[in-house]
Amino acid sequence: MRLILLLSWSLLFASCQGILDKEPIATLDAGSFFQTEDDAVQALNAAYQPLLFSNENNNFYWAFAEVTSDEAITGGDGSRPGIAEMDAFTFSPRTLEFNDFWKLQYTGITQCNLVLDHVPDIEMNESRRNQIIGEALFLRSYYYFLLTQVFGDVPLFTRVAPPDELKVPKTSKATIYAQIEADCERAAGLLPVQYGAKDVGRATKGAAYSLAAKTFLYEKNWEKALEYVAKVKALSIYSLMPDYQANFRKNTQNNAESVWEIQHANLELGVGNFLNQWWASKKYEGYGFAEATLEFFNAFEPNDPRRKFTVANNNDPYFSVVYKPSFSSTGHSVVKYLQAKDSVTQKADGDINYTAIRFAEVLLWEAEALTELNRTQEALAPLEQVRARARAQAADPLTALPPVTTTDQQAMRDAVRHERQVELGFELHRYFDLVRWGIAAAVLPGFQVGKHEVFPLPQTEMDLNPALLQNPNY
Repeated sequence: MRLILLLSWSLLFASCQGILDKEPIATLDAGSFFQTEDDAVQALNAAYQPLLFSNENNNFYWAFAEVTSDEAITGGDGSRPGIAEMDAFTFSPRTLEFNDFWKLQYTGITQCNLVLDHVPDIEMNESRRNQIIGEALFLRSYYYFLLTQVFGDVPLFTRVAPPDELKVPKTSKATIYAQIEADCERAAGLLPVQYGAKDVGRATKGAAYSLAAKTFLYEKNWEKALEYVAKVKALSIYSLMPDYQANFRKNTQNNAESVWEIQHANLELGVGNFLNQWWASKKYEGYGFAEATLEFFNAFEPNDPRRKFTVANNNDPYFSVVYKPSFSSTGHSVVKYLQAKDSVTQKADGDINYTAIRFAEVLLWEAEALTELNRTQEALAPLEQVRARARAQAADPLTALPPVTTTDQQAMRDAVRHERQVELGFELHRYFDLVRWGIAAAVLPGFQVGKHEVFPLPQTEMDLNPALLQNPNY
């Protein structure tokens, strides 16, 4: 059967540099399109497009991860009622953002499957073919991991299915995890450790090992999580940046701490990272759709320098001004992933990348897995690495962020979870952490056990596919 290459918007809004610097494929017959190595590269580049936090993508993964958590509340001008629904736990299958997200991830999956279906048949350099297959396997795994975080069980497709085979039931999350783990292992064997400058941003061996480690962590398979963390560390290319804020500056991106970084370019509105305008305070020409909560602000220990690099308080430097909260805000606005107004106004998208996996998080996975195995003495080392970096930047390193010394399992568990919150605040992890730890109901007003561990499947998809069963209690 002839397969149709589905790229409804393709690369029309893609960056003009790096991995997205390609002409759009548009809608072509897949069997006719995949003829040369250049065709394979062009198709693979299109598989990266759904990663972007751009206005064109309407990628509201950040709202699921942050606004629904205890780190943020919704602000804005009321133009996105779905975000307010997430904050209040009143969302439903008809909430628009879920449908947008579902379609975006399956667009990426379809594009990966097209590559995986057709690239093996192209006459081309074998090493290049293997790399392309490895990238596609990783990207498909990443899209499926996000889908399982948001929706739980979802349909699994490992090839491009004809229309009469698309109406299938959900696949269990356990089965999808197993697919992710197998695909990441295979991808790691095909991918390089690093790239040259022109290919920065493509999936690497370390990214594949890391996604496998994260998947094992979500399964509570602590031993396997440690095994894959060890594989990441054994590559000997990752380390913590001395300056924490270097992970969120334009000129210090793709650094030694970056394991999987999603590239953005600020060319014009709709092209770059829309968090720059969506998160910035309304008082300073942003939309303020995610205001930091007082609870999150207070989670930082005294003199923790990461606080000022994450959220702004009254009279803090806020790019080119002194921050003064508006009466309608929580008093605290996000700083991460925003850029100074002298380089780009808050009404424009930014070109600060989103780092989905930092080496600091890999170390905290290690600390968490060791803690859950009650190897708390060993867990102290990776935890201290993360705290020591922050301590070194404190105004008084002799008194700030004292080393954790406990070997009690519950106390150590609390310490690791605390460190994840303050180290990774507003990096799109918090809600899913609360859910996987089983403590969301104790932390989030409105959270219903047996319902809100996942979000509802979009009603549009339920209508199109009668084989789908809605998640419980929606």
